[in-house]
Amino acid sequence: QVQLVESGGGLVQTGGSLRLSCAASGRTFTFSPYAMGWFRQAPGKEREFVAAMGWSGIYTNYADSVKGRFTISRLNAKNTVYLQMNTLKPEDTAVYYCAARPSTTDAIYKVEDRYQYWGQGTQVTVSS
Repeated sequence: QVQLVESGGGLVQTGGSLRLSCAASGRTFTFSPYAMGWFRQAPGKEREFVAAMGWSGIYTNYADSVKGRFTISRLNAKNTVYLQMNTLKPEDTAVYYCAARPSTTDAIYKVEDRYQYWGQGTQVTVSS
């Protein structure tokens, strides 16, 4: 079993920045073979893909709405994945979730049902 705990959310003004963290843990858990993703869900909307990264950290993919503003990264030594969010907009307001799945290849997964483990989410609110 893998536990994911997000942190770093909060209230920020338009144009501001936040960095979300997602710490992974588990019994006999090894972080490096896991593909990671970030998703978000705004009030009244479906959960949507934000960013994803393969286990090596070399390959990434972003939703068009965040490309150029958000950066996903990982530090395997700390079992942590990050989402650096810059130039935030009110439409970025949502609960942000990290997700993980074991992967034997360095693939990227953009669809939420490909992920096996989810965090509890962290609220990001961008005021106008």
